[in-house]
Amino acid sequence: MPQVQSTLAKLSLCRTPALGGHVYECSTCDHRAVVHNSCGDRHCPQCSGAKRRDWLDSSAQLLLPGVTYYQVVFTIPDKLSSLTLGNRKAMFDLLFHSAWQALKQTIEDEQQFEAAAAMMLHTWNQQLDAHVHVHAFVPGGGPSLNRPNQWKIARPPARETQHRFWLVDADELRLAFRTAFLAGLRRLQARGELQLDGEWSQLQNAAAFEDWLQPFENMKWVTYIQAPPTPDTTPDQVLKYLARYMTGGPISDRRLLCHEHGHVTFSARKGTQAGGSNETEEVRLPGAEFVRRWSLHILPQGYTKTRRFGGYSNCHRQRYMTACRELLPTGEPDPETLPANPTDAPIDAGLQEYHCPKCESLMIVALLASTSRTERPGWRTVMSGPQRPNWYDDG
Repeated sequence: MPQVQSTLAKLSLCRTPALGGHVYECSTCDHRAVVHNSCGDRHCPQCSGAKRRDWLDSSAQLLLPGVTYYQVVFTIPDKLSSLTLGNRKAMFDLLFHSAWQALKQTIEDEQQFEAAAAMMLHTWNQQLDAHVHVHAFVPGGGPSLNRPNQWKIARPPARETQHRFWLVDADELRLAFRTAFLAGLRRLQARGELQLDGEWSQLQNAAAFEDWLQPFENMKWVTYIQAPPTPDTTPDQVLKYLARYMTGGPISDRRLLCHEHGHVTFSARKGTQAGGSNETEEVRLPGAEFVRRWSLHILPQGYTKTRRFGGYSNCHRQRYMTACRELLPTGEPDPETLPANPTDAPIDAGLQEYHCPKCESLMIVALLASTSRTERPGWRTVMSGPQRPNWYDDG
């Protein structure tokens, strides 16, 4: 796939002379160091810190005092993973909208307040296999739907007296999600919007497709509602957890243990489901298999993996947040009267702060590492030049 090849090529050139750079100089001891430009690709473990920071800052502005926030995870069955890999955009979109439809329907039916959610797509498990799911960040309260000008908090049914936290009935949410997703999958097949080639070609027939879907109708799908795990857990900690998965690919450098004799060894948590074991194990894969699994999680070009729904959506957010602030017992002031958040200013991700390795003083940009250019060259130039990877095919 061209998108996979392009992404891997960019990552291989990140912070190398091919992308140019700057010379940093220590103002105290005159030590100099060349800092090469980053690739800026969202799949790169070294890059896109500013994007994560921007998302975290904008999401933090949705937080309201005194409100309990829940993390809800919606997972499609692993047996659908192969179909998903061949239809990423269509299936990812369906996952987002089915999860939101189920969440909105269940909250409105059980709790009768306006729902809102910030969602993030996550496509892997700890072993880097395809494990497609979305994480939703959901407030446990909102403006009442049947009592104007009243704030309503999510409460458990009278029979559930042992629960301190409660958003909705997990079984009802799971059923609503399964129903919405399978209905959407049938629509995609009926409209011819699924790639059903090769071993999947028989599913182009509506009857055969329906027979194939039947086991999923009776399968217990996975949804997981997580309340604050401890009394000290704050909503911004949950947002920070989600922000880790916004960019950077499916595995962090700290999990990579070694690369020797053509094999990659990394640590992985046992189990794939939310709330699973924290026990870890070592996974050893041939290098080619490691790259194959890693590449499974390269998103379609331009695909947005974070989305906001309901009260958090662009068209409703201002009205929703104003109503929440007016109705909350805390009486939080309207954001228009508050000073601007300094983190709202654009972040220059090109020139970063570096400290001298000798004396730890702040280093400043002295001059450009290459006098022939002042910024990172365009990818067309790089990939047609002598420093492109020798395996890269631009044909």
